[in-house]
Amino acid sequence: MGERDSPGVVREESAQSTWAILVAAGTGERLGSDRPKAFAALAGRPLLAESLERLDSSEWIDAIVVAAPPEWEEPAILLAEELVASKVTAVVTGGATRAESVRNALAEVSQEALVVLVHDAARPLVDDATIERLLGRLDGSVDGVVPGLAVQDTVKRVEHDLVVETVDRDALVAVQTPQAFLAEPLRAAFAGDLAGATDCASLVEREGGRVAVIEGDPDLAKVTTADDLERLSQRLLEREGR
Repeated sequence: MGERDSPGVVREESAQSTWAILVAAGTGERLGSDRPKAFAALAGRPLLAESLERLDSSEWIDAIVVAAPPEWEEPAILLAEELVASKVTAVVTGGATRAESVRNALAEVSQEALVVLVHDAARPLVDDATIERLLGRLDGSVDGVVPGLAVQDTVKRVEHDLVVETVDRDALVAVQTPQAFLAEPLRAAFAGDLAGATDCASLVEREGGRVAVIEGDPDLAKVTTADDLERLSQRLLEREGR
C-alpha cells in the first residue's frame, strides 16, 4: 500500500466508477466488549476484517473508504494492510452518528465516482451476488437500491403502551445494507440536515429521490449482541472451514 497521510489515505485514488463506504464506527455497547464493535473478535479476527476482505475482493467494487471509530483509525489502516486490501483509499474518523460517519467518508469519495455503495461492517456476510443485483437494478430509473426482507411478525403501532393499530405487514420490508446509490443524489442528500436519518436511503427519499427495493438476504443479519457474534463465529468456523 502507498503512503498514508491524514485522514488516512492508503493509496492514490483514480477514476474508479463504483466506490464502497464501509461504516465501522459504532461503539457496540450491547456487545459488552472492551473495544468498538468493528474490532470485536469474529472467528478469530476483527469483525471489520470479514466485510472489508469481501468488498476488496469483489469484482464490482473499485475503491473503498472506511469510517473507523475515533482513535481506531490506525488499527483499521493496519488491518487493511494485513489483509492486502488494495482498494482501500482512505480511513476516516467516524462521527457521532452513523449518518455523520457516512458524510465523513463520502468526502473522500472521488468526484468522478458514478455509484456509491454504503455497507455496515456489522453485517459481515456481504457477497458479490447481492452487490450485482443492487447494481443491476440501479438502471437510471431510480436514485438508489436497497435490499429488504418481508416482515414475518405481526406489527403494531403503539402509543403510551397501548396498541393504536395493527399495521399491514404486506407493505413492509426490513431494510438491510449494502445500499447502492448514484453518487450525485447521495451527495445532495448528505449535504442537508442529517437529523433523524436511520439509513442512507431515508435521506435520499427526503430529497425526493426514488429508491427501489430488491430481495434481501437472511445472511446479511446485523451483529448487535454477543450472542449474534458467537452464532456467526460458529457458522464461519463450521460451514466455511475457518
